[in-house]
Amino acid sequence: MKQYILVLLPLPLSRIFTYEVSSDAFHLAQIGIRVAVPFGKNKIQTGIVVGYTDDVPTEYEVKSIEFFLDEEPIITIEQLKLWKWISQYYMCSMGQVMKAALPKSFLLESETTLVLKEDSIYSQEDLTDNEFLIVEALENKAVLKIEDIISITERKTVMPIINNLIAKDILTLKEEVKERYKPKTENFVRLHENYANDNDLRTLLNTLERAPKQKDVILALFTLRAKYGDFIKRSVLIERSQSSSNTIKALLDKEILVQEAFRIDRVKSNKEKGSELKTLNTDQQKAIDNIKLGFENSKPVLLHGVTSSGKTEVYVRLILEELEKGNQVLYLLPEIALTTQLISRLQNYFKHKVLVYHSRYTTNERLETWNHILDSKESYVIIGARSAVLLPFSKLGLIIVDEEHESSFKQFDPAPRYNARDTAIVLGQLFNSRILLGSATPSLESYYNVKSSKYYLAKLKRRFNNVLMPEINMVDLKQKLRKKKMKGHFSDTLIAAIQECFENQEQVILFQNRRGYSPFMECNTCGHSPQCPRCDVSLTYHKYKGQLRCHYCGFHTAAPTHCASCTSNDLSTKGLGTEQVEQEFKELFPNHSILRMDLDTTRGKNSYQTIINQVENQEVDCLVGTQMLTKGLDFRNVALVGVLNADSMLNFPDFRSHERCFQLLTQVAGRSGRTNKRGKVLIQSYSPDHQILQQVSVYDYHTMYKQQVEDRYQFKYPPYYRMIKISFKAKDITRVQEAANWFYKGLQPLESVGQLLGPEFPAVARIRNQYLMNIFLKADKKHSIASIKNHINKVKSSFESIAPYRSVRCVIDVDPY
Repeated sequence: MKQYILVLLPLPLSRIFTYEVSSDAFHLAQIGIRVAVPFGKNKIQTGIVVGYTDDVPTEYEVKSIEFFLDEEPIITIEQLKLWKWISQYYMCSMGQVMKAALPKSFLLESETTLVLKEDSIYSQEDLTDNEFLIVEALENKAVLKIEDIISITERKTVMPIINNLIAKDILTLKEEVKERYKPKTENFVRLHENYANDNDLRTLLNTLERAPKQKDVILALFTLRAKYGDFIKRSVLIERSQSSSNTIKALLDKEILVQEAFRIDRVKSNKEKGSELKTLNTDQQKAIDNIKLGFENSKPVLLHGVTSSGKTEVYVRLILEELEKGNQVLYLLPEIALTTQLISRLQNYFKHKVLVYHSRYTTNERLETWNHILDSKESYVIIGARSAVLLPFSKLGLIIVDEEHESSFKQFDPAPRYNARDTAIVLGQLFNSRILLGSATPSLESYYNVKSSKYYLAKLKRRFNNVLMPEINMVDLKQKLRKKKMKGHFSDTLIAAIQECFENQEQVILFQNRRGYSPFMECNTCGHSPQCPRCDVSLTYHKYKGQLRCHYCGFHTAAPTHCASCTSNDLSTKGLGTEQVEQEFKELFPNHSILRMDLDTTRGKNSYQTIINQVENQEVDCLVGTQMLTKGLDFRNVALVGVLNADSMLNFPDFRSHERCFQLLTQVAGRSGRTNKRGKVLIQSYSPDHQILQQVSVYDYHTMYKQQVEDRYQFKYPPYYRMIKISFKAKDITRVQEAANWFYKGLQPLESVGQLLGPEFPAVARIRNQYLMNIFLKADKKHSIASIKNHINKVKSSFESIAPYRSVRCVIDVDPY
């Protein structure tokens, strides 16, 4: 009897596919198990079993699965529920969610190989030299990969040769499926059982008198056995005995030692006892009491605590309670830079119970963390950036979203375009977990939820040990320029403050939210500015590499010495980036060291940690960087923060620019004066009297919130209205315009539920040679979002069936902020 299962594939397809399973294997088809299934022409895909069915589809031929990949499910029922919610809310396919959630090592690779046909008949005369070489190799090896053929023939283009052999009925192609994941192993050695008793061992040592290096290895082995047991790591034995691999090999060849490879974890653990907890102050204890009150009312809690108020110690107490109950804890952070500093802090308390999951870890490291969470009966605190919300939790007791206001929690490309903070709320509801959001500058949406009684509020109003908040002063750049008190982009006030810090052996942070040396170069003769050939944007000058680079597509070229338009050599750079700040600092303070923290200096896996360690150990006097600096980093010796120019944040064309400017400046100000001495902050601006800068200077979050939500209500923005952005991308600008206008007409019935804007070109209207147009829907929250999305999906389905528009990519982004 034929039986059928429903299989989810990691593809951007809206449907789930039916596959056949034999009756004797049907009991293996558990929900959440991986299966290898045929899909398309000669391709094997990894799928997940998500259900069973008796209905056989008629629109396609139902195929049998190839084989099962797991004995036990690797996906939980709760995960599948979360995937379904993400796909429905963020208007993407479950396959796209699956692809984002699973470590790549879980997905099979389908590799094309070549084999001789069993009944093939051929003679050498019928074959070219290259064809004969391939056939001869297959007679000896049976199976060859494409790269083997390239090596044999010494040709880069081999498909014509292969196709000829297929046409002659000599070869056939075969799809070979292989797992990407390989367990990490390490070699251990032990003494051969022939030398188990004392007499045999004594004889052995006498025999080795003429091989002193080998004897040293055996003696070192016995010393190490007291600590490690019978099996000693080969590398440790070599180091302890001061020998070499050749010496170990000689002992293995003589069967004096035996070697075995053991699977080891890529996930590092620390089994030592944790540090003692710090004593909480009155404010922290009161905050914990209020948080627990919110938990008792089954509400998410927003902890609004000023910078350096001790939020992490509050988190530690709550984490400890959950671990003692045997529960898992998810600790979400917006930046990998922040995880590196927090990991060591939490490991001081919880040691091996801390697991880490983020994109800078290798695929296999992430897979092993996944398996720890899935299989282990132990309780863990899992620290991670955005993607950690998609892990296979089973007993999730607490979710902490630190720096919840950060835009880094939002995934923009590719789909699913989810917000990890909002997804964490839904995840918590699935497990009935406690949910805690923390920030010194909460997002307007979260604070609005407090005002609407959806969230509970707890506060930490004062810094730990009652240290005063940093003193924030504005520096008027107009006045400084007029009075000629500027050196480059540094005012005399900022220079004097930096000098004072160095005299007191204190450190400085400089903030400029743009990487590179200058945003663009310009010809002073004709005004020409080099543009990216693929994008509608100026190229950014990177002096360190002597390049102009596009920050949208990655295009780069050597910095010019002459204008491409008029050939003049009178070129200058305009604007300010972190590289230029670094150079000007070195010119002003040649005897002091500086490090830069931006995307260009933190691409490596351990680059964040290296920079953070140098600052923490006071090996560097100044740190300059972009918004990476603003996200919760804790440097105890920083006494001054300087903001080189705040105006670009104020004037960014986005409805959240004022909110984000307040958040960024308040957060970066909070890096100063985190011990006993009050810190200082200098913000340079051409608009020092701007209301947002004045609110930052006195830490007036509540006035900022009140003014911003009034504007949002008046102009129909979140949190009062929902936003959906529909983007169109294609190489043909006319086709993009036609497609966007057609789609807009289909959406016009939705004008009754809110406001429809567009179609319009964005500020950067071409990226990677693709022209862009956007439509924005602002929908009143009083109306059903499900019916709105259904209408959009119907329009999109019709749109995709129109042949001329198939070259236009349509992307839907829910909550695009």
